[in-house]
Amino acid sequence: MRALLVTSVGVTCAAALTLPLATPAASAPAPHSASALPPSTYPASPGAGPPSAQTEATTREAPAPGTSETSGTSETSGTSATFGTSGTSETEPRQAESAAEPAGSTQSLPLAPLAAPSNRVAGAPAVQGLPQRDARPFSLVGVVWDDPGAELHGTVQVRTRATGTTRWSEWQDVETHNAEHAADLGSAEREGRTVRGATAPLWVGDSDGVEVRVRPEAPDPQDRAATSVPLPEGMRLELVDPGEGPGEAPGENPGENPGEGSAESTGEGSAPEPARGAPAGRAAAVPARFADAPAAAATLPEVLTAEIAAASAVNAELAELGATVIPALSRAETLESVNLAPGAKPYIGPRPGIVTRKGWGADEKLREKNFAYTKTVKAAFVHHSATGNNYTCKQAPSVLRGIYRYHVKSSGWRDFGYNFAVDKCGNIYEGRAGGVTKAVLGAHTLGFNTNTMGIAVLGSYASTNPPAAAVTAVSKLTAWKLGLFGRNPKGKITLVSGGSNKYKAGVKVKMNVISGHRDGFATECPGARLYKKLGKARTTSAKLQGR
Repeated sequence: MRALLVTSVGVTCAAALTLPLATPAASAPAPHSASALPPSTYPASPGAGPPSAQTEATTREAPAPGTSETSGTSETSGTSATFGTSGTSETEPRQAESAAEPAGSTQSLPLAPLAAPSNRVAGAPAVQGLPQRDARPFSLVGVVWDDPGAELHGTVQVRTRATGTTRWSEWQDVETHNAEHAADLGSAEREGRTVRGATAPLWVGDSDGVEVRVRPEAPDPQDRAATSVPLPEGMRLELVDPGEGPGEAPGENPGENPGEGSAESTGEGSAPEPARGAPAGRAAAVPARFADAPAAAATLPEVLTAEIAAASAVNAELAELGATVIPALSRAETLESVNLAPGAKPYIGPRPGIVTRKGWGADEKLREKNFAYTKTVKAAFVHHSATGNNYTCKQAPSVLRGIYRYHVKSSGWRDFGYNFAVDKCGNIYEGRAGGVTKAVLGAHTLGFNTNTMGIAVLGSYASTNPPAAAVTAVSKLTAWKLGLFGRNPKGKITLVSGGSNKYKAGVKVKMNVISGHRDGFATECPGARLYKKLGKARTTSAKLQGR
């Protein structure tokens, strides 16, 4: 991709391993100044330590699903060990190499034809899946297959059993049309990695049993010549354990998710949920920026790995190295921190508080080691994650860690796909690594990843209204980030398609500066209910910029 810039290492391993949290930003490696309006290209910024550290991390990477198996089951994280009584082989999760590196695992189980019902029509395509079975604890599921260019024409449904109980959920639908969330065709991320086709991931909560069925789409009964489209080859069920996040203790149960009718589930009128301490289990606490809590007592400096230090250093002018939150600024403080050209009108919204990758517990050893950038940010594409609405805001960091592992280990992407994420309570999270003020190349809108940013609202909003707090957070984030690049949230912009099912490669397309995913690709994303709220988001965002 012509606009792609991949930067390499700028933090020495020895230095990174001894940098404490209290180290001031001025002493960190100096990436591009975040206080100035971003230029057309960026100089080298930190990646993951020196070549020796990168080589070591690469050798620890597990093979892709299907490349190294025993008895038909592979694990994408760690060393081999048997589990269960079914004769399959899975691997134990890679243990954290320091307290700063969270653990996690992915169980990858091949699907097989299920027994045909006695009333099945002769010649009808076979259903694939897995019967009820035990598994190590997991919280997020998805289905992947070998060819990223193949589409799954059919339905995917799963049932799960809550950990430590005999209680099984109802059948839940998994969003199958997910190919539009991916790196652009011909890009290094698409061509240089073992990328797979994948459904959207679904958050199911703490579970230790699973059943799945994949039904092919039936041919049109009115068309006698029509035949069913076969299911993709090499389908596998991915069971993702997001691991423990900051302040979490392993093995504790976070409790039940709220029901679909609860106030937090629907999100109507909800306000950001404060985090006043570490919750139990996998539900990572949102850092205390959202609570009016006194400063924590002095503690020993935290030792950061090279990878964590590198991901943090690109935000060093916004927060101290190793910070879990980039603090919010007033509009006056934001304008003071930005070097405007003489006579330029300061159309920039106040900087919102942003939970960093360290704040939500990203395992920096999973991602590709260098950062990738484009020239500028012309537009923002709004998405929904399609992971369901059955999560609490304290669980949002766990949801993010699950999606991150699914994007990298299961789908084969270089990093988390979206540049930012927003939960139902309006908390904003740093997504793909590289710096929140920079033009980081994402994998969110196939055909339009160059010179744009992607924002995923956690949840599914085809038939559920998005929480007001989440829509407001999208407005705040875009008012600030688009303002850094001189964009009017109510304006139009011309983008060049990299190729999608809606616009051929090279076609110039005029779009809203704040667009929905469906504007660039024939998809339901970001869901009809969230898409209807984008007009309000544009108006609010522009007002926050002072327009």
